Amino acid sequence: MELHRSAGQGPAAPARGRRWPPAKPGHRAIHPAPSHRQLCLKCRPLNERRLTMNPDALATLHAHLLTALATPPAETRRLFHGRGRCWPGLEQLTVDWLQGVLLVALFKAPEAAQLQALKQLLQTRFGTYTVALQHRYLPQSTTEWLVGGPVDELTITEGGLRYLIDLGKKQNSGLFLDMRYGRNWVREQAKGQRVLNLFAYTCGFSVAAIEGGADHVVNLDMARGALSRGRDNHRLNGHDLSKVSFLGHDLFKSWAKVTHGGPYDLVIIDPPSFQKGSFLLTKDYQRVLRRLPDLLTPQGTVLACMNDPAFGEDFLIDGVTREAPGLRFVERLQNPPEFPDIDAQSGLKALVFRQG
Repeated sequence: MELHRSAGQGPAAPARGRRWPPAKPGHRAIHPAPSHRQLCLKCRPLNERRLTMNPDALATLHAHLLTALATPPAETRRLFHGRGRCWPGLEQLTVDWLQGVLLVALFKAPEAAQLQALKQLLQTRFGTYTVALQHRYLPQSTTEWLVGGPVDELTITEGGLRYLIDLGKKQNSGLFLDMRYGRNWVREQAKGQRVLNLFAYTCGFSVAAIEGGADHVVNLDMARGALSRGRDNHRLNGHDLSKVSFLGHDLFKSWAKVTHGGPYDLVIIDPPSFQKGSFLLTKDYQRVLRRLPDLLTPQGTVLACMNDPAFGEDFLIDGVTREAPGLRFVERLQNPPEFPDIDAQSGLKALVFRQG
């Protein structure tokens, strides 16, 4: 999930005496590193308070986009990830390629002159594409259509699978691009499995699991509109909906329903870090973890995800050790290369645990 990054979060130190296991073939385990320099060779520590989106920063953005669009990606991709704090002055900006649409997101209001310079750059240098500028710092995440548009719905592809996204209506379009490797992993693991997808949103994991041959997927999310879009995504890919269940409930009031559908071979946990009135990461994640022994088969697997820059992977590892001691840590999935981060502990954490 895309969240505001906060400066100054150093890497979490591993617990004394912890032995980190090797990664499975095809994956790379990422462990806490002792310094920022080892985490991202292109990144350097910086003082965000002194940085602005000045002409040098815009020149950097221009160069990156020219390179990325010299041969546009065949599928949807993040083209520029300023949120990883690797490029001074661009920490509050991202650019996504939505197969013909450039979606530029600002997470903090720039000065008026800087905003005008950014718009001019996008309109004059990249006007052959549809260009949308989303002001994520505004209450309604207002979207401006700088070139072309407006486009309300768009079908994009990832890994050969199709997804419907919304542009200009909501803060999030419907598919979190940093979870691409996570969806790939689920697709690889899902054959013959019964899967529980908690905090399912628009069911990206479910689409990947059914495509990978899962016997059945149970999707739970209290946002029924998001689950409805999940049905659309399955239909887009020609999936048999008899293999997919959609539960529009509050998880913490629905444990009986969730448990009744088990046990599960794979449980996916990908909650929002904070959702007013429904989920608080520091308290509620532990409540989910302690339920895992009742949900899993004897050899069941868990994919536990978190994208709060204030917490490193130890938050999940220690939480599982405390709340579900029968599970062992297997690996942390690598993040896609288009999401560099000055601190690997600030970015997306997707950790695999297994019973036994």
